Amino acid sequence: MQLYAGTVCALLGAAVTFSFGIWNESLTFLLILMAVDYFTGVAASIKEGSGLNSSVGFWGLFKKGLILLVMMITHRLDLLLGADMIMGGAVFFYIANELLSIIENYGRLGLPLPDRLKRIVQVLRDRAGN
Repeated sequence: MQLYAGTVCALLGAAVTFSFGIWNESLTFLLILMAVDYFTGVAASIKEGSGLNSSVGFWGLFKKGLILLVMMITHRLDLLLGADMIMGGAVFFYIANELLSIIENYGRLGLPLPDRLKRIVQVLRDRAGN
């Protein structure tokens, strides 16, 4: 049983390393933010009374999966071009995006947010819409 578990862990580790390269703290932070965003979005939907919708939840998780797919592609691009900046730029873009979404979810939950932060989020969302 130990040999089987060790083999499975080794294969998973090899797949993750192949997909994302050396796992760094920014990827861990992104994964944590993705989880916090999903759960705060669920909590905000429940609080607003709109309830949980399996279709909306599925598409939310699907988008998170696409973010991870973009991370895999950018890692492979870094290897192809001999650079170490494409994946880093993509990770930080998505970190900023997840942080904005979490802040919006906190506002939907009725948690206190500084007015300046609310205005910054609104300006960024307005610019993204244009």
